[in-house]
Amino acid sequence: MMNSAPSKAMASTQQLGEIRRQQRADGHAAVLAIGTANPPNCVSEDEYPDYYFRVTKSQHLTDLKHKFKTMCEKTCTEKRFFHHTEALLDAHPHFLDRGKPSLDARLSIAAAAAPGLAAQAANKAIAKWGRPATDITHLIVSTNAGAHSPGADLVLASLLGLRASVIRTMLHLNGCSAGAASLRLAKDLAENNRGARVLVVCVELTIVGFRGPEEAYPHTLVSQAAFGDGAGAVIVGADACPEEHPLFEMVSASQTVIPDTGHVLTMLLTEAGLDGHILTRELIPIAAENIEQCMSDAFGPLLGGGVVGVGEWNDLFWAVHPGVSAILDNIDKALRLEPGKLSASRAVLRDYGNMLGATIIFVLDEQRRRMEEEGEGGDKWGVMMGFGPGFTIETMVLHATTNLKKN
Repeated sequence: MMNSAPSKAMASTQQLGEIRRQQRADGHAAVLAIGTANPPNCVSEDEYPDYYFRVTKSQHLTDLKHKFKTMCEKTCTEKRFFHHTEALLDAHPHFLDRGKPSLDARLSIAAAAAPGLAAQAANKAIAKWGRPATDITHLIVSTNAGAHSPGADLVLASLLGLRASVIRTMLHLNGCSAGAASLRLAKDLAENNRGARVLVVCVELTIVGFRGPEEAYPHTLVSQAAFGDGAGAVIVGADACPEEHPLFEMVSASQTVIPDTGHVLTMLLTEAGLDGHILTRELIPIAAENIEQCMSDAFGPLLGGGVVGVGEWNDLFWAVHPGVSAILDNIDKALRLEPGKLSASRAVLRDYGNMLGATIIFVLDEQRRRMEEEGEGGDKWGVMMGFGPGFTIETMVLHATTNLKKN
């Protein structure tokens, strides 16, 4: 009598394969909707140096004020938004002194404020998406302004009315690359869970790291000159329904850590709040020196498969985390990009400053807006890039859909 074990094993393998096939989406994940939000307190660049030294009670530090003004001018930011106000800072004078513990109070303020700002961005994305919030299956929340559990994700899920079974993921302290990392994770979730609709929300509040100028620590002025507050939300899903309108297909994603660069950008929660180092002289050229290799690694396998319309980097559209304007200038030179290729990144830097992880979502939304207005969407390839501690470069290959064309 023949042993039936091999046939049973084969049947079991085939059954598992079919289950696996049914669990996965058929197509690539796509950006289905984008929403952004900022706190109401807006400070123009013309008044920011005076504002900063006034609210930190540091007007007597004239040399540092002159240095700070020069730093602000180099950021090419015209205005920025903050949750904190003069009244809030006056109520917490210990925030301005590195020698006084303030972390608990800072985190408490962020924990109360972050979910509301995140909900503003998320509600805009959900409204554009056109489906009920209860259809969201996964929630990814990223922030550099929190260290609580339960955290902003649970509060946000309640504010949005998400179902109790929504699968939540929190990312903390991923720096400026947090937005790109969250979208990379969302792509994997959407493609490996048939029918999944992933809400990504990045919310940033600089109150966690806001402090006064210090003669002993002049490097801290860099972060005070560069950053602002904001929240960005993206809904990601594969195999779009008829009522959905995909904007960008998320074709591939990768992460590269540049060796021996861990010291140039660091973040650390201390008793005096969020601290760290931004060594701009070393940091600024790193992205430009490594970006072409990252691009080649990302597009190489696709070009080998015959990607139409990609002959050189100028054929692409670009959504790049701006950081500071000098980073964009160096990328322009390294890749020999035509004028305007990084205009979406420059516009966001000008209008909002660097909002850490949320910034790349603002850039993606600005790129969407420009492509819709100019009718450039449809069968157009592009790239999204984020930079963060490590030094880490996140790269995602995008494909614009015909939904971005003028109607």
